Amino acid sequence: MSRIGKKPIPLPAGVKITLKDGTLTVSGALGTLSRPLPPRVRLEVGDAEARVVPVDDSRLSRAAWGLARTLVNNMVVGVSQGFTKVLEIVGTGYKVESKGDTLSFSLGYSRPVEFPLPPGISAQVLEKGTRVELKGFDKEQLGQTCANLRALRPPDAYKGKGVRLQGERLRKKVGKAGGR
Repeated sequence: MSRIGKKPIPLPAGVKITLKDGTLTVSGALGTLSRPLPPRVRLEVGDAEARVVPVDDSRLSRAAWGLARTLVNNMVVGVSQGFTKVLEIVGTGYKVESKGDTLSFSLGYSRPVEFPLPPGISAQVLEKGTRVELKGFDKEQLGQTCANLRALRPPDAYKGKGVRLQGERLRKKVGKAGGR
């Protein structure tokens, strides 16, 4: 039995869930999200909470149960509160500037790297261009945007320079002189 799937999903005020032809649509104050509900589970919506229930007791139903509950919960939290991730830019001369809906990174390349933000994602530059706070209501899109930004200059294994998520732990290599 899924411990995650058993938990009910609380529905805040202003969040509306509709299920039509296997497509789940969640709308709230920040926007509207829709995705197909995984097979072998069904959604029971009440006044203050929603529950994901497996169709039968097969292995595949139990496997999809926790996933479906997490996906629905992320949609509900996203349209009601939103999600936030912070990226840190570490390195001498490395910085970021915001130009409307485009971020301009100086990451040690010959030219600045321009990164257009996808719709639904907003950015705010903090601390003199060394930190960027990204906000959005779609957790999957926000995570993919952070991964794309991190891929512009991944953290170096020796000095730790590059773009990283806040709180990301790096294992630094010792280097040439450390082996002696």
